[in-house]
Amino acid sequence: MAEIQEKEKGGGKGKQKKKSTHIDFTPMVDMNMLLITFFMLCTSLIKPQTMEIAMPSKDQVSEEEQNKVHDSRAITLILDGDNKVYYYLGEADYEDYTSLVETNYGPNGLRSLLLNRNKKVVEEMKELKKKRLDLEISDEEFTSRSAEIKKDKSSPVVMIKATDASNYKNLIDALDEMQICSISTYAIIDMSEGDDFLLANLKSRGALTKEIDKKS
Repeated sequence: MAEIQEKEKGGGKGKQKKKSTHIDFTPMVDMNMLLITFFMLCTSLIKPQTMEIAMPSKDQVSEEEQNKVHDSRAITLILDGDNKVYYYLGEADYEDYTSLVETNYGPNGLRSLLLNRNKKVVEEMKELKKKRLDLEISDEEFTSRSAEIKKDKSSPVVMIKATDASNYKNLIDALDEMQICSISTYAIIDMSEGDDFLLANLKSRGALTKEIDKKS
């Protein structure tokens, strides 16, 4: 509430009366409390979104055990410095450095590779998402059916390996592509000696292989 108080200064006639304004903010406190209570009751709480990641165990795992995944499904990503990423399909061929292929994090690089290798699951998930948007299925049914679709035995299994030269952003970019391309099975694995050799051999254009051949 606002009120205007009149004050007179001086005793002579004809002098102008000065007015001062006083605003009472007490009712505003009640209004603010009502607004806070309203928003607390009407605003839905944001659910935290988490990403499930299969982390490597502390136990030593041999390179032979890591390569037990069927060759037709296995994709190994090697994240390197300068935002470079490499991949090889199936089991690594250490004698052929060209088996390790350089790509990038763009739509025409890593994403294109994963979408092509996971084409069946991606198409089925696209149809399922359309049905949910059209309200043909509920959220619970969407979650259940999407889990069944991602169990497809032809879907790729991706192993993500990072060198010491890579950075945290590279790993996040790779994990984002797993979600975008509906890759259900992937894991972060430490680099092996064979992976280090394959990467160094690619960078040297097969010089390491030639050196080994000469020694043998």
